[in-house]
Amino acid sequence: MRLKKFSFKTVNSTNDIAIKIIKKNKIQSGMIVAEKQKKGRGQYGKKWTSYKGNMFVSIFFPIDKIKLSLNVLTKINCLLVKKLLSNFYKGKITIKKPNDILINHKKISGILQETLSNSGKTFIIIGIGINLIKSPNLINYPTTNILHLTNIKISNHNTVLKLKKLYEKFIPMFSKFNKIDLDKI
Repeated sequence: MRLKKFSFKTVNSTNDIAIKIIKKNKIQSGMIVAEKQKKGRGQYGKKWTSYKGNMFVSIFFPIDKIKLSLNVLTKINCLLVKKLLSNFYKGKITIKKPNDILINHKKISGILQETLSNSGKTFIIIGIGINLIKSPNLINYPTTNILHLTNIKISNHNTVLKLKKLYEKFIPMFSKFNKIDLDKI
């Protein structure tokens, strides 16, 4: 599956742009990339702090033929982001349920999944934020970033390309996944 890439300098939220594209266009799948989000959001309506230079992406595609629960889809998406991060960091990367990725018990990435029905199809929108160069200071929730961990400034463009290739490879497999297959990601 090919993901059509839409790039923006600044948006309120990449997930909001994905919703607009699904509603107004006949595009079935895509990837929204922004340099900055003004109103990024996380799980339960929490604010996602969006520093320029970090990665803000939303991926969308139809899930009508995918017979997996949203919980299993969340796990798959966490595993794919973990796989992406393992390209840049060789230490232990963990998942804090339901949708946070941690390194050294500090949040480096979050995923926000939303679904939308439009024109008789159900779409999943997967918002992914990764702290590449700067981390927010959150009360009671330590954070980190790739630059701090590795002393290497990772290109946002390079990271987005790797994520796009990863999803283009795995989306066609989603309809065939079962719980045993998750270990193969």
